[in-house]
Amino acid sequence: MSDAFTTRVLNVSSGSSERIVDLTGDCEAFLREAAAGRDGLLNVFVPHATAGVAVIETGAGSDEDLLAALHTLLPADDRWQHRHGSPGHGRDHVLPALVPPHATLPVLNGRLELGTWQSVCLVDTNVDNPERKVRLSFLG
Repeated sequence: MSDAFTTRVLNVSSGSSERIVDLTGDCEAFLREAAAGRDGLLNVFVPHATAGVAVIETGAGSDEDLLAALHTLLPADDRWQHRHGSPGHGRDHVLPALVPPHATLPVLNGRLELGTWQSVCLVDTNVDNPERKVRLSFLG
């Protein structure tokens, strides 16, 4: 494959509780190698039916606010048709409709072009699957 396209898979342990995992450092490390000072696009993709990718502020409460909002929009109760797994697990399968499983971000001079408070995050509400894969792909 040419150096115009490079991809890598991260293995992420999200644990046994609902969690938002900041992937920004992993994205930056990948781009230091893959982009090598070039402009392009970084695609972040989670190949899971119960996880998403969000670009949000972390560390100031917004990550917890997002989880709280998801609880309001997608309660973990027995209303869901999809019923295997933990109680309310069906909501985890609806999550990617609200928090998509991908994001495509600009890369300038080999660096992720995020706003001051933006971070690239894995959003994982599925407590039944603590191990996730995240594919990072750079197109330059």
